[in-house]
Amino acid sequence: MTAAVTTSTDSASGGVPPTGVPPAGFDFSAYLEAARLKVELALDGSLGPERPESLREAMRYSLLAGGKRLRPILCLAACELAGGDSALAMPTAVALEMIHTMSLIHDDLPAMDNDDLRRGRPTNHKVYGEANAILAGDALLTRAFEMVALRSPDVPAERLLKVVGELSLASGAPGLVGGQVVDLECEGKDVDLDTLEYIHLHKTGALLRACVLTGAQIAGASESLLEALRTYARGIGLAFQIIDDILDVTASSEVLGKTAGKDLTADKTTYPKLLGLEESRQRAEALVAEAKAVLAPWSAGDAGGKAAPLLALADYITSRDR
Repeated sequence: MTAAVTTSTDSASGGVPPTGVPPAGFDFSAYLEAARLKVELALDGSLGPERPESLREAMRYSLLAGGKRLRPILCLAACELAGGDSALAMPTAVALEMIHTMSLIHDDLPAMDNDDLRRGRPTNHKVYGEANAILAGDALLTRAFEMVALRSPDVPAERLLKVVGELSLASGAPGLVGGQVVDLECEGKDVDLDTLEYIHLHKTGALLRACVLTGAQIAGASESLLEALRTYARGIGLAFQIIDDILDVTASSEVLGKTAGKDLTADKTTYPKLLGLEESRQRAEALVAEAKAVLAPWSAGDAGGKAAPLLALADYITSRDR
């Protein structure tokens, strides 16, 4: 799948792109690949020689298993939008991917979603056993806070404190843990749209929200920008999950890199189940449009180039095939 984003310009405004649209000439594919390679390098360096070696291997197995790396890239892009140096946000970007990886390891366990395939490879517990998988997830979660608190030189302490707070909210009961509990409790039950969105705003959306907020906080973003990013994150968070639900019933396991049809097997309520495929896709597109629109004040004029990655990332969420 290509990650190219089509852009347009408004001839009536002298060639300035309309707000909410990445400026013409912005090469999103190149941006995404360059950012991904930087993230991969930082991830590889985050787990150095340490004991016990078996734990390190289990952590590296899942952390370095590839993937789109959208969460750390969102963090870096938000930092850039707020006028910061994305290099200063890299430890936090790594921390976010560690938290995400922990959630995948734990979600795949037999006691939860019971999956055997993740990113095209056997899940962590299938390779290292359930106990080591649980501990590897725990170690990644705690290493994430180490990345922020102890491995973020040149970032003011008061900004790091805000980042720690956001990560705590996103990874705990108010965020992905709480969302996972409700998700498990609702299996096999009739769930309305409000409950479904509660699950996904916590299980998926909370970490995406932390991605954009922490990146901006490291740069010292204004409250008005942070509020806009909260709205942006809500939109892309729900849209991301809607597309995941659609792909679960329309794509193959080979394309997804994980077991397709798992939601149906577990009798989970999904957007396609409640709304149908076409209305689900329309809802995802509307959410992305709203997310992009809220960044309008930061996507015009000289600032437009800084907003381009976040605008393009929003579009990418609805166009992806895995």
